Amino acid sequence: MADQPIRWAVVGAGRFGTIHARVLSSIPDVELYGLCNRNEERLQTAASEFDGAHTFTDYEAILDDPQVDVVDITTHWQDHYPIALAALQRGKHVFLEKPMAASAEECRTLLQAAEEASANSKQCMVGHICRFDPRVTLAREAIDEGRIGRIVSMHAKRNLPKAPGSLRLDKVSPLMGDGIHDTDLMMWFTGQTPSRVYGRNVRVDEFRYPDVGWAMLEFGEEAIGVVETNWRLPENTPTVIDAKLEVVGTEGMLTIDCSNPGLSVLDGSGLKMQDTVYWPMQHGQQIGALQHELAYFNRCVREGRTPEVVTPIEAARAVAVMEAAERSAVSGLSEVPALFA
Repeated sequence: MADQPIRWAVVGAGRFGTIHARVLSSIPDVELYGLCNRNEERLQTAASEFDGAHTFTDYEAILDDPQVDVVDITTHWQDHYPIALAALQRGKHVFLEKPMAASAEECRTLLQAAEEASANSKQCMVGHICRFDPRVTLAREAIDEGRIGRIVSMHAKRNLPKAPGSLRLDKVSPLMGDGIHDTDLMMWFTGQTPSRVYGRNVRVDEFRYPDVGWAMLEFGEEAIGVVETNWRLPENTPTVIDAKLEVVGTEGMLTIDCSNPGLSVLDGSGLKMQDTVYWPMQHGQQIGALQHELAYFNRCVREGRTPEVVTPIEAARAVAVMEAAERSAVSGLSEVPALFA
């Protein structure tokens, strides 16, 4: 492998899987070896962009292929667990999109599999992309340097206009789909897992999941965090995603504003902002935080080192906290998230 590119296969060649494939194609030390999707038509549509990529309709064939080094899982989140578990057990490096799995118990099993794989020099990382957003990493540095003192309060919103929200509400809840980002960041910034969680949902339309989710995270007696996810903003909301995280400390505060990416276009359909951070197209390549994230994991595989920016146990904790928030929204009582040693 020392003189050869790392060969990746993307499992789940839908919209986001195709974005992953484009990003991987832009990383010099990567070979996009294959694409997999159960839907043959969708698979062929995706594969038409990538000359030379092998196509698979069954991920088992990818796991059986000795040419594949890394399995990149971008399927529906409730399918993450069986694919990731099988890939780790079959000796593949695994990059797994968030959420890590559909439950804390599934995460617990994956943690064990990842630990066993690591003992055999196989790496596993979950894609919490916000940790590769330079605005977020600079904020983390400021916190670590003590510039705002001890964190006492955090408030995050990560809201979507109705149209993109409606595309997601039969697939994943707002809290598990987007609230997990800010939950992860709050734990990253404080270095703590919430001691208790209180959640509330509001249903407007008849999708599988409620349109609005809020969660309150208690970090003992020291700090509190509020996570807001509303996937029913007005259609003419100009921003792609209305996202902001405010962190208040004993000596100062900081704000990460992801709502305004710095580029807005006014045309006949109205005012719209465009992504310039996560996976924008530039000079024919898909770049941004996603490229940094995938390239980082590729370097870890190449160099045989364990990823440190995001660890499997941190990803598991984020799922456990959002799972507790969803339980609380049903029961009306505060919940204690599952703990991972």
